[in-house]
Amino acid sequence: MRDWAAGHPVWWRLAGAVVAGLLIYASFPPRACWYLAPLGIAVLTVVVRGPGGLRGGFGYGLLAGLAFFVPLLPWTGVYVGPVPWLALSAACAVYVGLFGLLARLVGAAPGWPLWIAALWTLTEWGRSSFPFGGFPWGRLAFGQADGWYLPLAAVAGAPGVSFAVALTGTLLAALALRAADRRKPRWLPGIIAVATAVAIIPVTGVILRTALPAPDDGDRPITVAAIQGSVPRLGLDFNAQRRAVLDNHVRRTGELARAVAAGQARQPDVVIWPENSSDIDPLRNADAAREIGAVSAAIHAPILVGAVLVNADDTTTNSVLVWNGPAGPGERHDKRIIQPFGEYLPMRGFFRHFSEYADRAGYFVPGHGDGVVHAQPASGGAAVAIGVATCYEVAFDRAFEDSLRAGAQLLTVPTNNATFGDTEMTYQQLAMSRVRAVEHGRALVVAATSGVSAIVTADGAVAGQTPKFVPAALEATLPLRTATTPATRLGPLPERGLCILAAAVVVAVAIRRRISPPEHPVAEDALGGRAHRRSTASAPAE
Repeated sequence: MRDWAAGHPVWWRLAGAVVAGLLIYASFPPRACWYLAPLGIAVLTVVVRGPGGLRGGFGYGLLAGLAFFVPLLPWTGVYVGPVPWLALSAACAVYVGLFGLLARLVGAAPGWPLWIAALWTLTEWGRSSFPFGGFPWGRLAFGQADGWYLPLAAVAGAPGVSFAVALTGTLLAALALRAADRRKPRWLPGIIAVATAVAIIPVTGVILRTALPAPDDGDRPITVAAIQGSVPRLGLDFNAQRRAVLDNHVRRTGELARAVAAGQARQPDVVIWPENSSDIDPLRNADAAREIGAVSAAIHAPILVGAVLVNADDTTTNSVLVWNGPAGPGERHDKRIIQPFGEYLPMRGFFRHFSEYADRAGYFVPGHGDGVVHAQPASGGAAVAIGVATCYEVAFDRAFEDSLRAGAQLLTVPTNNATFGDTEMTYQQLAMSRVRAVEHGRALVVAATSGVSAIVTADGAVAGQTPKFVPAALEATLPLRTATTPATRLGPLPERGLCILAAAVVVAVAIRRRISPPEHPVAEDALGGRAHRRSTASAPAE
C-alpha cells in the first residue's frame, strides 16, 4: 500500500514512527544518550505532519508511543506478568497518539514548531494527570539528567526541560523539511535561521549550568548517612520473613555506628533509611521499636524510618517516621501520591477478573500534609526541614513543590526497589531525583532498600552511589539551603501557560478548518507557509 499524496510507501512512515519511539527510549537511563530525544521528536514530527489525515496522525503517534513505552516499562510486569506492563504501555502510548493527531491538526499553521512542542507539553501533562492521578514516568525531562538541557530545570522545572527538548526536535524537523524543499526561494537563509534556533536551546542550558549552586554552597552543612540494608529476597515477597528487612538495616546502621566510635567514619547528623526499611509496624510491634530506638541511640542521630503503618482507623499508610533514639517516633510523612495498581487497586472487583494478582495490590490510603519532616541534627542547632518524596512521588512535580513551600532545606527520596527486580527502573528513578535536585536547588539523598542509593548535589551531579543488592552506607556533608530557584517560585505556571497556549492554538485551527476547510494535499514549507495547492477532488478524507 502507498501513500500516493506523499509519494512514499506508508511502511516508510510506519518504520519512522517506530524509530522515533525507540530513539526517545534510548535517551533514558541507564544509557546517557540524552541527545537522542530531540532526534526522536524530530522524526516523529516529520512522520505525523505528512499526509494521512488526523486518523493517520493518531495512528503513527500511537505506534511511536508503543515503541517508546513497551521497552521503557517492563519492570512493571517483572513479578505480575506481561498484562499490566503491556496495558500500561498502551495507555501511555494513547497520549503520544493524541500528540500525533493534534500535531497533524496544527502542522500547517505558521510557526508550527512552537505549537507542536507546546502540544507535547500538553499531552505530557494529560498523561501525568489522568486517569487515576496520572503516570508521569517517561517524561522527556527524566531522560536529560546527563544532558545539556538539565540546568533549564532550575528555571522552568521538569515541564520546561521537556518543552525545550521537544522544541529542539520540532525545529530539527523544520530544518530538515526546509533543506529538502529546494523549490522555495532563499532557502539557505531560512536554513541558517532555523539551525540557529535549534542550537540556541541546548546552548542556553550549557550557559545556565554556570549559574547552578556549587555543591558546597549553602546556609550551613550537615552530615547525612543513607543506609541500604538490602533484602533477603527480591520481588513482591521481599518482606515475607518477619523483621528480616528491619534487621538488615539495623545491622548496617550498627556497623556504621561502630565505625564512627572508632574514628573511621564521620558522625552523621541525620540517618536516612529507605521506604519499607521496617517490614513490620514499629508503632504496633515493641520489638521493632526497641531495635530502632537502640540503633538510633548507638549512632547518636535521628533516623528517618520507612514503614507501613496501620492507623487507629484501620487504614494503612506508607510512612516515613523520624525516630529520635529512646524517645521514639517524632514527625512523620505519610505518602500522599500512592501508586494505582500497586499500593491500591482502583475498581478491584473488575480487575480481579483479569489477573490473579489483583488481590495482592495494596489497600493503602494517601496521606496529607506538606511533605516535610523535621529532625534535630546530632551536632546541634536548629532542626532540619527535610522534604520527603517516597519512591513513586518523585515523578510528580507537586510533591517537592509542596515541600519547598513548607521550607524544605534538604530533599530525600526513600524508595523500595526490591519489588521491581534487577531492572532499569532504579536508574530511571535516580535520574528523576537528579532533575528534582536541580529544579529546586537542593542536595538530595536517595535511600533504597536494594539499590541504587545515591547522594545528589544541587547541580544534579551524583556525588556517590551504591551498587545494587548489597548492604551499604553512604555518608556526605551536604549544605542546607533556604534560597529558592525560579522554578520553585513559579511552580506549575510554566506548564500551565504552555498547555493553555497549545489548547488555544488547537481551538483556533479547528475553528478555522471548520469555517474554511483546507485544500488537500498541501505542500508546506518548513515554517508552515503553503507552497502550492491542488484540487480537493482527490483529497483523502480526514
